[in-house]
Amino acid sequence: MEQTIVLIKPDAVKRGIIGEVIHRFERMGLKVVAMKMVVPTKALLDKHYATDKQSTVERIGNKTLDTYKKYGKDAKKEFGTDDPAKLGKMVVGWLLDFMTSSPVVAIVVEGKHAVENVVNIAGPTMPVNAPAGTIRGDFSSDSAAYANEEKRAVENVVHISATLEEANFEKMLWFTPEEIYSY
Repeated sequence: MEQTIVLIKPDAVKRGIIGEVIHRFERMGLKVVAMKMVVPTKALLDKHYATDKQSTVERIGNKTLDTYKKYGKDAKKEFGTDDPAKLGKMVVGWLLDFMTSSPVVAIVVEGKHAVENVVNIAGPTMPVNAPAGTIRGDFSSDSAAYANEEKRAVENVVHISATLEEANFEKMLWFTPEEIYSY
C-alpha cells in the first residue's frame, strides 16, 4: 500500500471545509493513517517546497513571467523587475506568508495507488484549470494571474505530493514514524 501527504491549506481551514476535503479521500477508499493540525514554521516550509534553493526560486520566477506573458501583462511594470530570481523570491514570500497565516491540517493517506488517486481527486494545481468534481475545481476558482495581481499566493485548498518519492520525503518532514498508524 502506498502512503502520500495531503496538506489542507489555510484557505480551506479558514472556510471550514476540512471535513469535506477528508471525506473526498475516504470516499474513494483511501485511509487516513496520520493527521494533525499545525501552524508550520517558515523553516519547515522552506524544506517542504525547497524554497531555500536558488533553482526553485528561479523556477517559480520563470513561471510567474510565463503567466504574465500568457495574460499580456508586464511583470517589470507591475513589480519593478523581470528578473526570475527576484520575482521568485517575491512569490515565495507570498507563499510562506499564506502557509503560516493559520493552521494547516497535515494528513497521511494510505491505499492502492494512493499518490495517483490523490493527484486525480485534487485536480490540477491551478484551480482555474481544475475540472468540476475535483477538490480544487469544486472549492476554488483562483489563478496565478489574480494571485500575482493581488500580491498573494494562489489559494488552491490542498497541497498534494505529485510522486511517491515526493510523498516519502514530505511524510518524514511532517510526521515521525510513531505518528503514522497501521490498522
